[in-house]
Amino acid sequence: MKIRIRGNTVRLRLSKSEVTDFGERGYIEEKTSFGNAALTYALQTTTHCDMTADFKDGKITIYLPEEKAKDWVVSNKVGYDANMDLGDGNELYLLLEKDFQCLDNSIEDQSDNYENPLAAQFHKK
Repeated sequence: MKIRIRGNTVRLRLSKSEVTDFGERGYIEEKTSFGNAALTYALQTTTHCDMTADFKDGKITIYLPEEKAKDWVVSNKVGYDANMDLGDGNELYLLLEKDFQCLDNSIEDQSDNYENPLAAQFHKK
């Protein structure tokens, strides 16, 4: 699972096996260690009707409604997004996506990523 944070935007991208694991357990997390501290980020199903997030004790959790989670895991749907009202006049934009293979010559292992729908078009050039 990958996380990208920029300003008031948090994006999670999951590989095929991570989406499958999330579908089976309703929860998945990743941890980045900084020696004496760690940042944990997680995706968890919820009974609430909205996609939300929180940050507690060094852990970012994005909550995806159960019905959307069930659909996302078995469908071709790329992902979900939401604007979460922070109550102070600001919003947090949340984006959850299936991770596609890059179209450039990335050295990252992408064997577990979803096939990029633009791959055929890109390789024609």
